Amino acid sequence: MAVRGLRAGLGAARPRGMGPGCAAGLRSASEPSDPGPEPAGPATAALYVHWPYCRKHCSYCSFNKYVVPAVDEAAVRACLVREAQTLLRLGHVRSVTSVFFGGGTPSLAAPRTIAAVLEAAAEVAYLPAGAEVTLEANPGSADPARLSGFRAAGVNRLSLGVQSLDDAELRLLGREHTAAEARAAAEAARQLFPGRTSLDLIFGLPGQSHEAWARGLEAALGLCDDHLALYQLTLERGTALEAQVRRGALPEPPEELLADMYLSARTALAAAGFHQYEVSNFARKGARSTHNLSYWRAEQYVGVGPGAHGRFVPWGEGGRQREARVQTPHPDAWMREVRSCGHGTRRRAALSPLDQLQEVLALGLRTDEGVTQQRWGLFSPRLSLEAAFGAPGEARELQERGWLRLNGRSALHARPAMLGGFR
Repeated sequence: MAVRGLRAGLGAARPRGMGPGCAAGLRSASEPSDPGPEPAGPATAALYVHWPYCRKHCSYCSFNKYVVPAVDEAAVRACLVREAQTLLRLGHVRSVTSVFFGGGTPSLAAPRTIAAVLEAAAEVAYLPAGAEVTLEANPGSADPARLSGFRAAGVNRLSLGVQSLDDAELRLLGREHTAAEARAAAEAARQLFPGRTSLDLIFGLPGQSHEAWARGLEAALGLCDDHLALYQLTLERGTALEAQVRRGALPEPPEELLADMYLSARTALAAAGFHQYEVSNFARKGARSTHNLSYWRAEQYVGVGPGAHGRFVPWGEGGRQREARVQTPHPDAWMREVRSCGHGTRRRAALSPLDQLQEVLALGLRTDEGVTQQRWGLFSPRLSLEAAFGAPGEARELQERGWLRLNGRSALHARPAMLGGFR
């Protein structure tokens, strides 16, 4: 049974209201709807906090970020604090499982801003002392003194945006740091966050050879801690790099070369003791990202800050279904809405049971654990994995072709080439 069968078994998806600003969002929450699978009562959720500012525009980046002459950090901090508390209360969140500061460039924020958000979350929900708190950092704003300040503020894991250890490639990507600065930042991070430092690398740059990628990965393996994230470059429309490729100024990497880069990297990382636990993420010694796993397991998360996304049930507004929420993207407009309403939710839509199962599949199949029956059952108590994917149809055909495997009644996994073999 594929998506068509799921739709028949669960009922067609029915969207709920969406609209700009807090007033429209509050109206949509009061509309009647079918109850979703979420249990009532105390909830847990991860917390994502978006810092939207950067010092420059990278040539490949299409994230929600802004380069401005000056930032009124006290105002931004006050709004992050208020929105975090508002949304955690709205979701009746009693325990925060992890926190992730992303951007933008959150390492440009003052450590006191990071501390203020963590303290605000802990005032309205339980934040365990050992909960994972990750900060994304760029090497250009990751000197030892600054990183020490973040550690004192409560950060215990660092995700360092190295992207490349080649100066020419860094210039092509529009990065502000050099390879030497990236190495120095990685060394400092390993000293301050031992066993909890991740490096991000990008492959598939226009004109990049397989040999150049292999050299860069080897250099990163000599520098890294116990977590690496490898991302194939996506040429996003509206970015400077995509425009250069589109008009022929730079070559578009061949698909076969990209596949070879990815597969050879998986082999090299396995030889270095890394386990691939998600399409782009590799860890050794158990250093997986707790926060990112919450996304891939389709758990609740609250998104705070300009343009942040969230998935949670707004119990505090009488909601009974999980909602997909997006905060107002522009920082100035977002701050006005937070001051006026307590939060800057710009768009929201209730997720039907079918919507949620589609997310469970799309996210879970990215991981080595796949979609377990236990996880599936939280969202589909009446239709089991075996009933959905064991019957004749498109899903059975995908299994026969080797793209999927239903492991008895326990889990559904993606093809072996994706994550190093079926379990």
